[in-house]
Amino acid sequence: MNKHKYFVSVHGRSVLLDRGATTYEWEIEATEEQAQEIRDLMGLVKENEENAFLGFVFPWPDEPERVVNVTYQNALDDVYQRIYEYGSIDTRKQMKESGVNAFRHSYDG
Repeated sequence: MNKHKYFVSVHGRSVLLDRGATTYEWEIEATEEQAQEIRDLMGLVKENEENAFLGFVFPWPDEPERVVNVTYQNALDDVYQRIYEYGSIDTRKQMKESGVNAFRHSYDG
């Protein structure tokens, strides 16, 4: 399983081999399967974002905003967890310094 450098944009929902193809926030070293895993997780983020939209447009009085948003946030946390896990040393350092703390486990080893 060969690892390659991928350039990840959470905002743009992309995981690409070509650094110059689009803007990116993070650099990871991953197998194609691991890169696809992040793409799949980003798809879940999009799906949960769309599902949460109705809760914001037509809010139920007895359902707090955090409940509506929790599924979306959990999916986003999973994306950042994988980025941190597969991230380059610089990516991990940047995530720690910038306050991105969605990762729940340390993969510094």
